Amino acid sequence: MHVTVIGVGYVGLCTGVGLALKGHNVTGITTTADKAVMINDGKSPIFEEGLELHLKECLSKGTFRSTINIDSAVKAAEVIFICVGTPSSDDGKINLSQIKSASISIGQAFKNTSSYKAIIVKSTVVPGTTEEVVLPLIEEYSEKKVGIDFGLGMNPEYDEKSASTAKKIYNLFNAPIIETDIQTAEMIKYASNSFLATKISFMNELGNLCKKLKIDTYEVAKGMGLDSRISPHFLQAGIGYGGSCFPKDTKALIFKARETDSQMRILEYVEEINYKQRFMILDMLKSKMNFDLKEKNIAILGLAFKAGTDDMRDSPSIDIINELHKQGARIKAYDPQAIINAKKIMPFVQYLNSPQEVLRNADACLVLTEWPEFSALTDEDFNLMADKIVMEGRKILDPQKVSGYEGVCW
Repeated sequence: MHVTVIGVGYVGLCTGVGLALKGHNVTGITTTADKAVMINDGKSPIFEEGLELHLKECLSKGTFRSTINIDSAVKAAEVIFICVGTPSSDDGKINLSQIKSASISIGQAFKNTSSYKAIIVKSTVVPGTTEEVVLPLIEEYSEKKVGIDFGLGMNPEYDEKSASTAKKIYNLFNAPIIETDIQTAEMIKYASNSFLATKISFMNELGNLCKKLKIDTYEVAKGMGLDSRISPHFLQAGIGYGGSCFPKDTKALIFKARETDSQMRILEYVEEINYKQRFMILDMLKSKMNFDLKEKNIAILGLAFKAGTDDMRDSPSIDIINELHKQGARIKAYDPQAIINAKKIMPFVQYLNSPQEVLRNADACLVLTEWPEFSALTDEDFNLMADKIVMEGRKILDPQKVSGYEGVCW
């Protein structure tokens, strides 16, 4: 099928390449000509594990391309995915500016086209957005009617005709399909992300208690995970969640609840726990360094909010490093993928090319991302430090290879 994906960020590019791998003819839309050229040259503007390799494969097969020409891409498409960002405003409300812009552009491009389109919102949006924002804008600018000229749905939900089209797209993935109304589908995504954020925050609070009781939190998590009602996923205690999804989605759901005179008290507390959790490692560090970080050389291993990506959005490392900087510390950092993005946010940090360069002559080290390469580090590496104070915010160091380090919740 001919598929157009509006937005080639972390969601859009991964979605587009994934569909292209299954043989669909995919066009990714970006507003930046340089980015389109970069993608068409086989260079991914973002890092996700295996993405660039698969992008090159799809380009060689001719199943994927990128362009800034939304008009021709929309006209040729049978299915259009909206995969633009939906960040939070300062008050937590969802920012729909990119959704509105994409909807208007689709409508304008669709106006002089007679072929039926299935338009699918894959961006995470609060309940009501697809029908109250996307639909009227597409109808206004295309001068066409939903259900007659085009179908509109929210992944994983579609109207009857576009649902049939969506099934054709996804049938090669062996994915379960649930058909429901649009607002329910919108809520499913928010509910899932908010629940996972809650699960993480619960484990962090439990981990803080376990640490005081000298109980291994990860052994507790292993036992909990054997219960099929709980599952072992998202039970890793540490410095809390980050990224583009969990923080903004919990905030947006809290805001939406307040708009309807409802409350999400659990989520409000989840947010509070998560924010405080990222500073626990600093409290531990200060207690080890006589509460004086001024001019201390602090090594940071890991910047991205999780391993396998270069995504720095709302990464706990940002708050931690900014606080170190405020207290006068000298900061050296290494991340295998996120340094370019980190430099845009924290230019005052000295970025180096290996863990060993960062550790050399450091007074303390904070491990903030669970990159697998950190599990290969040994005492020989950490002995490069001037003073071997090592704090782990993600459980990745191997106790068989590294001695004397301390974890946040374990």
